[in-house]
Amino acid sequence: MKMKRALGAISATALAALWSVPAAAAWTLNLRQGVTELSHDIYNLHMLIFWICVAIAVTVFSVMIYSIATFRKSKGAVSASFSHNTTAEVVWTLIPVMILVAMAIPAARTLVKIEDTSGSELTIKVTGYQWKWQYDYVDEGVSYFSTLAQASNEARQLDSGVDVYRVENYLLDVDNPLVVPVNTKVRVLVTAADVLHAWWVPDFGMKKDAIPGYINELWFKAEKVGTYRGQCAELCGRDHGFMPVVVRVVEQAEYDSWLAGQKAARQAAAAPAAQTAAATTNNETTTVLVANAE
Repeated sequence: MKMKRALGAISATALAALWSVPAAAAWTLNLRQGVTELSHDIYNLHMLIFWICVAIAVTVFSVMIYSIATFRKSKGAVSASFSHNTTAEVVWTLIPVMILVAMAIPAARTLVKIEDTSGSELTIKVTGYQWKWQYDYVDEGVSYFSTLAQASNEARQLDSGVDVYRVENYLLDVDNPLVVPVNTKVRVLVTAADVLHAWWVPDFGMKKDAIPGYINELWFKAEKVGTYRGQCAELCGRDHGFMPVVVRVVEQAEYDSWLAGQKAARQAAAAPAAQTAAATTNNETTTVLVANAE
C-alpha cells in the first residue's frame, strides 16, 4: 500500500512538472506570433490555412468512416452500377477550386506585403562574414561588426571546462547587437562577403539569404521593446553555429542617444588618423620644397 502511494505521488509530481508553464513552453510546436506586423500576419495566415486543412480532413475522414461502416458487405451493401456522373464530377472539381482560391487570396496579400519595403524609415545593410555580421546604417554613417559574445566563445572552446548551461544565452549573444527604434519600419539590405549566409530572427517572422554579389531585402516593424535573438540559417561552413543575430528594440529617445554615441565614437577614432594623414602630407610637401630649393 505504501509503495502504491509513493508511486502515485511520484506520478502526480511528474505530471505536474510535465504540464508546468516552462515545460509547456518548451514543447510549443506552433509558429511564434512574434512582435512585428509581418509576423502577426504570417501567424494568422498559418492558422487560417491550418484550420481549413483540419476542416477538410475532418469532412473527408468522416465521410470515409461513415461509408466504410454503413456500406459494408456484411450489411448487404452492393457495388454501384454507374460508371459516370457529370454532376458529381463538377461538384468535386468546383469545391477544391473554391477552397484553393479562398486560401490563395490572403496568401497572396501577405506575400505582397512581405516584399513591400516602401515607406521605410531606416535602412540598414547587413553583410555576412565567416563568422560575424557587419551592420551599416546607410543614412547615418555608422558601421560596426557583431560577433559571438566572449562568454559563449570561451565556453565553446574544446576542453574549456565551462558549463555551457551556466552561460546566459549561450551561442545566442553578441558583443554588438543591432539597435533599432520601436514602431519604426526598418528596411534591411542583406548580402555576404564570402559564402552563403542567412539573416534570421524568428520573432520578426523574417529570414533572408545573404548571397555574395547579390542584395536581398526584407523589412520589419517591431511593436514591442526588447531583445530578440536569431541565428545564421544557412550552413556557411565550419563554425556556422557561432554567428548569432541579436537585435535590440528600444524607444526612439534611447535610439537617438545610442546613435549619437556611435557617431561621436566614430569621429573620435577618425580624428587621429586624419591628423596623421595631414602630418604626412605636410612632411612630404616640405621634403619636395626643400628638394626643389636645392
